[in-house]
Amino acid sequence: MFIDTHTHLFVEAFNDDREEVVRRAIDSGVEICLLPNIDVDTIEAMHALSERFPSNCHPMMGLHPGSVKEDWEERIEVIRQHLFSRPYIAVGEIGMDLYWDKTFIEAQREVFRMQVQWAKELNLPIAIHAREAFQEIYEVLDELNDDSLTGVFHCFTGTTEDAAKILDYGGFKLGLGGVLTYKSAKLHRSLVNVPLEAIVLETDAPYLSPTPHRGKRNESSYLLHVAEKLADIYERPLFEIEEQTTINAKELFKMGT
Repeated sequence: MFIDTHTHLFVEAFNDDREEVVRRAIDSGVEICLLPNIDVDTIEAMHALSERFPSNCHPMMGLHPGSVKEDWEERIEVIRQHLFSRPYIAVGEIGMDLYWDKTFIEAQREVFRMQVQWAKELNLPIAIHAREAFQEIYEVLDELNDDSLTGVFHCFTGTTEDAAKILDYGGFKLGLGGVLTYKSAKLHRSLVNVPLEAIVLETDAPYLSPTPHRGKRNESSYLLHVAEKLADIYERPLFEIEEQTTINAKELFKMGT
């Protein structure tokens, strides 16, 4: 069994064939999909999918940094109310993104800090979105990290130094997806000192499709391409990648055995 630790199967890109996409994932061996929320207007669809497939699709709750705008205080209050009113598998997708716009950098920082604190209060892991913002995220984690904080740096694309810094926090793993399969990314170089025990698999569907589907809509069944690439990098048989990354995900997200 594989676990897709980060997939947005509830978004509009899957409106025409969502159930078929989920069943393809299950049939391919990706039996569990973790659903990170994006904004206040994605919550209903995410809940609906998790209720349709309660054994396979598990929701997170969080406000994506790209959704931090002028009305961020209203949005984060909606997130807080949901987070504290029902069970979720993690707080996510949270973090900072300074790639397109730095207008709301201070608001992003505050929203990230708030959600990390809520995760600690609820004893939940966090799913971190970090784009052009590693240093800013480190500043918050350096302040708030302790033995109770765990999580994953989703779609990790950092350097060897970033990998070492993240693992030094003690409770974090690296989420690897389609970018790992891109020849231009050379992401494997950053994994030279990363043990397999520190990695979880993800797709970030419908985004970042792995080779050979690059440029097309991504889906959770494509996770196997990421796993196969990881097997090549670590020179381990695919079943060991499957076994260890599943153990890692279950441990991080407290899913039992």
